[in-house]
Amino acid sequence: MNLKVNGLDELDLQILDILIKDSRTPFLEIARQCHVSGGTIHVRMKKMEDLQIIKGTKLIVDNSKLGYDVCCFIGIYLDKAQTFNDALDDLKLIKEIVELHYTTGEYSIFMKVICKNIADLQNLLMTKIQKVKGIQRTNTFISLFQPIDRNIELNIINKE
Repeated sequence: MNLKVNGLDELDLQILDILIKDSRTPFLEIARQCHVSGGTIHVRMKKMEDLQIIKGTKLIVDNSKLGYDVCCFIGIYLDKAQTFNDALDDLKLIKEIVELHYTTGEYSIFMKVICKNIADLQNLLMTKIQKVKGIQRTNTFISLFQPIDRNIELNIINKE
C-alpha cells in the first residue's frame, strides 16, 4: 500500500483503521493505541476532514425496527444520457431513495430505496419515480436480506 497516497501516512491509516472498526472510539483511546498524544489525533483528524477523506459521521439505524420493511434496488433506463442531470434533480427530492449511482452497463442509474411495505413501493414507483422526466423504464429488485454490510478494510500491516 502506498502510504503517501492522498497525503496519508501510516499513522493516518492506523487512525482510520481504528475508526472504521468502531467510529465511537474516543480520540484519547486512539492516541493510546497509536502511542501519540490526543492533540496529534485531533490534528490528523482535521487534516483528513480537510482532504475529505473523512466526510462526516452518521448514525446507522435498523430501518425495519422503524417500520420500513422493504429494501430494494431499482435500475433506471434513461431516454438519453443528457437527461441525467434533470432526472437527478427530481430524484433527489424523493426521500425514500437512500443511495443513487450513475453506472455503466444495462442501467443508467442504480439506486437503493427503503419503503414501509410493498404497497408503498408500488405507490412510489407509480406516482414519483416513473413520472420523472427522462426515465424510460425501471427494473426493481427486492432485497430479501443483507448478509454483508461493511466498510472497506485498511490493511496497514501488509504494505505493498
